[in-house]
Amino acid sequence: MKKLNALSYALLLSLFISTAAIANLDAFPDAEEGMVRYVLELPEQNDESNFKVELIIGKTVQTDAANRYFFVGSIEEVDIEGWGYTRYVLQDLGPMAGTLMAADPDAPKVDRFITLGGDAYLIRYNSRLPVVIYVPEGVEVGYRIWSTEEEMSLVEQG
Repeated sequence: MKKLNALSYALLLSLFISTAAIANLDAFPDAEEGMVRYVLELPEQNDESNFKVELIIGKTVQTDAANRYFFVGSIEEVDIEGWGYTRYVLQDLGPMAGTLMAADPDAPKVDRFITLGGDAYLIRYNSRLPVVIYVPEGVEVGYRIWSTEEEMSLVEQG
């Protein structure tokens, strides 16, 4: 009987958390004209401090296969007043830049997902709130989950 009560409690709690996450979406405004809103729901982890989310924003375009390309732009963290939540906004996908290696002009173009330039954009992992990203129409949003071991290694004195 105790096991059944514990199971019922766990199911009710997970239902409440799922409902709370969906209700939390009410705090996030609809996308403005010319923009699209993406919502990422993260699964619960035992120790979420061991995880990070990398936002990968870009666009699939045709390029040569020889050069490396990136888009100019930056993700802005915007606090939602009165809620304490953060939304992530890319106002503009700037021009595409890249290396200038000589490429065979007769080589066929290839479809490639070109991302924003710069360092990886890592944010805190929090399964209790959705990650909400606003980008211009035609821009795609991807993500990676980064994790680490719970055990820490110490550096020896030198």
